[in-house]
Amino acid sequence: MPPFDGVVPDSPEVDIDLAAKHAEAMLTALGLPYDSEHNDRTPRRFVRALAEMTAGRLVDPGRHLEVTFPSVSDNPTMILVVNVRFVSLCEHHLLPWVGRASVAYLPATGARIVGLSKLARLVKEFAARPQVQERLGEQVVTTIERMLDTTGVACLIRGAHSCMNLRGVEAEDASMVSSHLLGRFRDDPAVRAEFIAAVGSANSLGGGG
Repeated sequence: MPPFDGVVPDSPEVDIDLAAKHAEAMLTALGLPYDSEHNDRTPRRFVRALAEMTAGRLVDPGRHLEVTFPSVSDNPTMILVVNVRFVSLCEHHLLPWVGRASVAYLPATGARIVGLSKLARLVKEFAARPQVQERLGEQVVTTIERMLDTTGVACLIRGAHSCMNLRGVEAEDASMVSSHLLGRFRDDPAVRAEFIAAVGSANSLGGGG
């Protein structure tokens, strides 16, 4: 079951009817009416949206790395996907946070590689659940390290969090940057610098936003 097709997950863990009844009770307790033609389906829409946005918890994102291809080079270089856009939910407030992830890995000599789209799918499915930014990055790099033969893995995430931008301190333009480094990206300053420079170069060419 792909979690990004706009369909509510078909799972015994998901009961839309029951969730909608609880949503009605919550909105009533908050003094938010939903009794007009414009919003009488708001409770159901609300829980369906939550079900869609958390569907990634019902699948194993690592499955995308199971299909590999032989490398075309005897001298492996860094494989990098820049600015994968994603939407997640803050597990503390269940408010959306949006971000971009840049993911890189260094294949071991002779190691098989995966298609670039698989790295993007990995990010998006780990993001599609109640999540925090630090855990998201760690899940991405540790899964790549576990599933592929690499000498290093890196993930750089920039996220804008509604729970900080739109409420509380209301720091509208603030964003959070986190880096998650394994192997040579962590231990070799030159490799780490190459990764950071490549991400920065892509952003300067319009790959970011």
